[in-house]
Amino acid sequence: MAVSDAVGGSGGRGGRGGRDATATARHRPRPWRNWAGTVTARPARSVAPASTQELAAAVRAAAAEGLTVKAAGTGHSFTPAAATDGLLIRPERLTGVRAVDREAGTVTVAAGTPLRHLNQTLAAYGLSLTNMGDIMAQTVSGATSTGTHGTGRDSASLAAQITALELVTADGSVLTCSAEQNPDVFAAARLGLGALGVISELTFAVEPEFLLTAREEPMPYAEVTERFDELVAENEHFEFYWFPHTGNCSTKRNNRSQGPAAPLGRISGWFEDELLSNGAFQVACAVGRAAPAAIPGLARLSSRALSARTYTDIPYKVFTSPRRVRFVEMEYALPRDAALTALGELKTLVERSDFKVGFPVEVRTAPADDIPLSTASGRDTVYIAVHMYRGTPYQAYFAATERIMTAYGGRPHWGKLHTRDVSHLAGAYPRFAEFAAVRDRLDPERRFANPYLRRVLGD
Repeated sequence: MAVSDAVGGSGGRGGRGGRDATATARHRPRPWRNWAGTVTARPARSVAPASTQELAAAVRAAAAEGLTVKAAGTGHSFTPAAATDGLLIRPERLTGVRAVDREAGTVTVAAGTPLRHLNQTLAAYGLSLTNMGDIMAQTVSGATSTGTHGTGRDSASLAAQITALELVTADGSVLTCSAEQNPDVFAAARLGLGALGVISELTFAVEPEFLLTAREEPMPYAEVTERFDELVAENEHFEFYWFPHTGNCSTKRNNRSQGPAAPLGRISGWFEDELLSNGAFQVACAVGRAAPAAIPGLARLSSRALSARTYTDIPYKVFTSPRRVRFVEMEYALPRDAALTALGELKTLVERSDFKVGFPVEVRTAPADDIPLSTASGRDTVYIAVHMYRGTPYQAYFAATERIMTAYGGRPHWGKLHTRDVSHLAGAYPRFAEFAAVRDRLDPERRFANPYLRRVLGD
């Protein structure tokens, strides 16, 4: 029999002292805004449930009042996926790791738990997720529901690491979902955009903590693209950043190591990750926003500022890094065999246009998975992400990028800026109809709809 270690958190199934979720509701709460400042929502009410029972009661109350319902995470999506003028479910009390099952290799966590807290708790137990993205400010449910991913030759997105979940549906019912229980709902809800209900808890596959050695080094664009297949095949996790207006890239290779641990030094880590990657980059972005003509020169300086380095540490300290400079982002998932051609067209576009792009273009990989709305569903994938500093005109650059990406069969990241709608997306995902059928069954009245979901999923 598996032994589960109960782990204290701020929101167990029973809540806190029987306090009802509606007790935290406000009359006309303040507007909700996302991290990038691209979305503002004005909900009629907001509530912060501390348990599955309180969450279910809040959904039932909203249904009785005829309100739509959306759950907000920490606002790191650039799209209005969580926006509502009805009931906004806030995450701050539905938190905590609920159980660790060492024998099964799983951890069960409340939906509003930040990834940072999950990673730190797992490390205390000597455990780790297999793969993760490059920041950990998001809630676990917000990250998985929009398709957050890192880079990996064999290991896939956060959603692909889910083994079970608990879902509060439109009538306030609670469904336990896994490959064995409600398997059709489980398949869809791992990455469900909040369209099927509100997730109250997630169970992830975990493994004994391991060490990763990161090797970061500059490399010319021509060499990276020529060796791309080799670099992906030879490394468990490979990614690179191309600096527009230059022929320069920064590469990162993460591979498991026998040790010993050799983490970044406090001073050297601060210099690279805080002073250069955040502080100096923030200044460069501000200068570029005020004087766009300076951006190509700043890009050349930025691309040469980061030197080669190697370090070994536990996974979340290698996969993730601080991101304090605020930006807007578009990311497309392309078929593996088309990605470098698309990237080459993007490079040519920047070189031949008047666009002044101060942020590097990020390139990552993922293996095919079996999640209906995953951007890697059914195909090996390369992700190409473009960014612009917040407050800088980005629309024309993003629109031109999107035309290139869609021409090569690209699928937009659900939580990042794009203009695609259901007429395009239904054809881009072979299992789109499967997801739509689950949605029709669980939420026929569209309790969890909002304008963004109507655009991307239909109504």
